[in-house]
Amino acid sequence: IPAGESISLQPGPHLLDGAGMLPVVRILAGIGAELAQLPGLGGVFWQPAQCWMAPKYFRGVVAEWLGGGAFPALGLTALQRDSNGAMVSVGLDFLIGQELRFEPDRRLVAAAVARIAMRLIHSLIESGPLTQPADFSGPDGERLRLEPIKNGRQLRVVLQR
Repeated sequence: IPAGESISLQPGPHLLDGAGMLPVVRILAGIGAELAQLPGLGGVFWQPAQCWMAPKYFRGVVAEWLGGGAFPALGLTALQRDSNGAMVSVGLDFLIGQELRFEPDRRLVAAAVARIAMRLIHSLIESGPLTQPADFSGPDGERLRLEPIKNGRQLRVVLQR
């Protein structure tokens, strides 16, 4: 946690039920990016992803997204390991009600999981949550199968052979 003062942005009571809707997230991220120009700011914290970022990084990824680029998956979501070694997204559920889950797989190093997760998160932000298994292509042409698990709260990502 960076030293210094901080502020928190969140929707007002009239928008709390829609806090994860993309138009609301876009506005909050845009306001946050503007505030991230304040002198002396040590970091930006995106609460749904439990993620601290350098102000310059946050401003850059948000500006690119708001300008028509890809959703800033590394920042507005994050990846973390759970107790069995699986990589699980954090913060995607705020947006679509589901998180990605990559079970341990020797064929996928952490960097590959991150690249695949970024591609899938961008696709899921555009299409919404999955209720049925679906096939996707990874950034390097990997064949992927996403399967809803845990009552639809997670999407298991399986690298197909």
